[in-house]
Order: sequence, then structure tokens, then C-alpha cells
Amino acid sequence: MATLVPPPKRVKLSGPSLKPAEPTAKAPTVVVQFRSSVDGLPLGPAVSLPADTARDGMEMLVNRLKGGAEEDDPTPFSFSLLIPNPLSTSTTPSEPIKIPLPTSLQADILSPSPAILALLKAQGLGSAPSFTSEDVFTIVCEPQAVWKVRGIGRCGSTLSGHSSPILCSVISPSGNLAATGAGDATARIWDLQTELPRATLVGHKGWVLCLAWDPLERWLATGGHDGLVRIWDVKTGKPVGDALVGHSKWITSLAWEPAHLASTTAPRLASSSKDGTVRIWSMATRRTAFALGGHTACVNVVKWGGEGLIYTASSDRSVRVWDAAEGKLVRILSDHAHWVTTMALSTDHVLRTGPFDHEGRKTKDDEEAKKLALTRYQAHIANSPECMITGSDDHTLFLWPPQFANAPLGTTPKKYVSRLTGHQKAVSHVAFSPDGRWIASAGLDNSVKIWEGKTGRFAASLRGHVGAVYRLAWSSDSRMVISASKDTTLKVWDLKTYKLKTDLPGHTDEVYCVDWVADKVVSGGRDKTVKIWKH
Repeated sequence: MATLVPPPKRVKLSGPSLKPAEPTAKAPTVVVQFRSSVDGLPLGPAVSLPADTARDGMEMLVNRLKGGAEEDDPTPFSFSLLIPNPLSTSTTPSEPIKIPLPTSLQADILSPSPAILALLKAQGLGSAPSFTSEDVFTIVCEPQAVWKVRGIGRCGSTLSGHSSPILCSVISPSGNLAATGAGDATARIWDLQTELPRATLVGHKGWVLCLAWDPLERWLATGGHDGLVRIWDVKTGKPVGDALVGHSKWITSLAWEPAHLASTTAPRLASSSKDGTVRIWSMATRRTAFALGGHTACVNVVKWGGEGLIYTASSDRSVRVWDAAEGKLVRILSDHAHWVTTMALSTDHVLRTGPFDHEGRKTKDDEEAKKLALTRYQAHIANSPECMITGSDDHTLFLWPPQFANAPLGTTPKKYVSRLTGHQKAVSHVAFSPDGRWIASAGLDNSVKIWEGKTGRFAASLRGHVGAVYRLAWSSDSRMVISASKDTTLKVWDLKTYKLKTDLPGHTDEVYCVDWVADKVVSGGRDKTVKIWKH
């Protein structure tokens, strides 16, 4: 006979928990007209949708309106609300104002946050614009990554020549050349079209620790353990004058002045050093224009931003922002608890590639190249101003708000936007995706983590390496990221699924460096070989 289970006792409930939950406010329904950023034409009829429809939802809707888009691989879009300029008159018409929509109409326009209100004020609006239920919202849709980079799947060439471990590798802005620096005191230039060596750069008396291509691809700068900075002519492989002397310890990082800001004949170069200083060199005089002092320990990274600012990260636990025109200190950011070892700007990709885009357009002279670089930069920051992220040995990253050289006192917030936690060991490298929408960070805890570029919100953890991850590089379409590790492998990750796309074994020892431009990847490491990976 089955055992009968007695019914549960009735418990008399009382107290405030019995009160029904307050109904959540329902987002209003709005009428939206999507327009193309290319020609300004409507992408379809006006549609009604909830005001809290997120960016992903609008992206899916726009792809369906355009028709012909595969649902498993939609085109990514950025969105901006178009409103009339309040200063516009019939006699002096002004361009409409674009307000970025990083989240939704509800969050960014109808109930804007303090950050959005500050942005509206910067656009010339005293407050958030008011709308009625009968208004039609005009949203401009700008396609991002309309092309697609082919996945990396095999090793095309293994190039020998260096007699010591390869410490750094950088592909040129056009993607036609690559440079590597090694412990044998030499740098080498490789032709990625023929996959053959092109030049050996001999002159340093110690390890070559860092490399930087001029944005117009005329010169290559190298920094060494000997404290010297050398400039090389890319076409001839010969040194351009004598070494730049001034630092008392080894060079840690190099950064050229962006193409759209620099003089076409005499750009400037920034170098950071173990001696705690940053020097700005003039190619016209081949001397120090000025030095940036103030850090009390090694300056690990220097970046030259597109807004006329220089960013430096140091082992004194601080990040400093400088005016590139005069070398004046703009701001000190000191929230990290340990050495700041890595830094990235949301504009890194467009500044690095200058006038070289995915279409491979050729310019007739340096002036035209400078104008094209400016056009590309302005298009990049149209929806999101240049911002910075830093990583530290304290296992954290900080996403900082946009900095401005001539902003009135108190208008640029000093506090970070977000503190990114999750790594269990030191952060070794961080990089923004080319479109600025995502951040990838590598750690000595064997993991790669993905974060949202504007908010710093955690997105995914990519696990598969069994050794420390040293370096990262993004594909130009922002859909994939590659990681180099102590476990002798490189791994390509798919940002749509957050899963491993391709495992690339081949190196016989630790992989210290990797770079990805167009459809070529170059890597190097302790096994002294350069590997070129392709589709």
C-alpha cells in the first residue's frame, strides 16, 4: 500500500511581503523612420516600436527592412537620432544635430542619463529635446564593417632570420609590410605579398623592444634596450640620420603623431622610457621638441590621440594626459593600485591605418592622404568620442571618459566610467575593436575577456589557452580577435558566438607578439621564427 503524503500546512502570511509589486512603467510606443547615412533615403516605411527597443533589436529590424541580409550574419549598424538644429533659420539654415543612440530611445532621449545630458549640452542643446506621441523619430543608420575579413586558418610561411627571440611585430598601415624586432639587436622588414624578407635594420646595441610605423608608411621607428630611438626609410631600409639620443634607459613604447594632425613633411614621434620620461621628437630638427616629466617610475606605454592629446601609463600607478602642442599636463588619473602596463584608445585602429582603408584606395600625394585620414577619423568619432582604457597588474581595467585639451575646468569628468574586474591575475594587454564597440583584454590567468566598449560591461570570457595570454589583435571588421599565448598557440575567437573559431598551432615555444591587418596575421616568439597566417 502506497504511503500517503500529508498535504502541506497552510501558513498564514502577513507583513509587507503580501503587498502586490508595483507595476513597472511600460515604455511608450514611438514611430520611427530609419534613414541611410549614405544617401539619406528612407530604408522603408515608418514603423511603430517600443521606445526601449535596444540597439540589437533595431539592428535586426533594419537588416530586415533592407532585405537580402542573412539572419545568421546581419550587418552591424550604429544609430543616431536626427533632430532640427535650434539655431537654424530660413535665411541661415544649419545642419541637423545627430544624437548618438548607444542604448535605446528610452534610455538616451526620453529618460537621458547625466552622461547623455552632458553630450546633448556639448551638441549645443541646453536640455533634452521634448517630443509628443505624434512625433516621428528620424534615426540615421550607419553600417559598420560592411565588408568581412576572411578567417585565418593556416600558416602561409615560416620565416627565419632572427637569431634571438622575437619580441615585437607590427604590420604596416597598408597591410603590405610587417616589421619585427628581436633580442639579436636587429629589426627586420618583411614583404607580406611575396612573404619574403625585405630589409634587415642593423644599428641598435641591445634588444629591439618596440616598433612603430609612420601612418603614411614612409618611416619605421624602432626603440631599443640601448635607450636609442632610430628612424628607418621603409623603401631603402637605410637609417634616416643618426639615432635620437636623450633617454637614459631603455625605450618601452613609441607613437607617431596621427596623420590628420601632423605636418606631412615633419611629423613628430613620442617615445616612453624606463627613465620615467616621455620625449617628443621632431623629424624636422631630429631633436627633442620637449620632454614630458612628472612620472616617478617607468613609463610603460605612450599613445598619441586624435584630439591633440598624448596619454602615458606608468609603473607609478598613474595615467597622465598631456597637451601635444605644448607638453602641458592636462589631467592625472590615479585609480589603479599597481603598475599600469597596458593602454588602448578607441581610435587606435583608424589612427594607425591613417589614409589606408579596406578599399585600398591610393592617394596621389601626402596632402591628399592627410585629408583622407582626417575624413576617416571624423567618421569614426561621429557617434562616439575618443576614449581610453588602461590595464594593470592589480588585475583590473579602467575605462575612462573622453578627455579634451581645451575643455573648461570641471567639464571633463576625472572619475572613470567603469572599473572592469574579472581577471584573476595581471592584465597583460588590452585592445579596442576597430569600430570601438568592444574591448578585449588578455591576462596571465590564461583567459581573454570581452567587454562593451562604451560602458565597460562584461560580455564574455574566452577560455581555451592553457598558458598566460600575452597579446591580442582584432580583425579589421571587428568580428574576430586573435590571442597569442605562452602555450605556443594562437587562437582565433568568433565574437558572434564567443567561442573558439580556429586553433593555430605551429610555434614551438612561447608566442610573444601577434598583429592582424586585412587578411594577414604575423606572429613571433621565443622560437625565433616569424609566421605569416592567412585564409
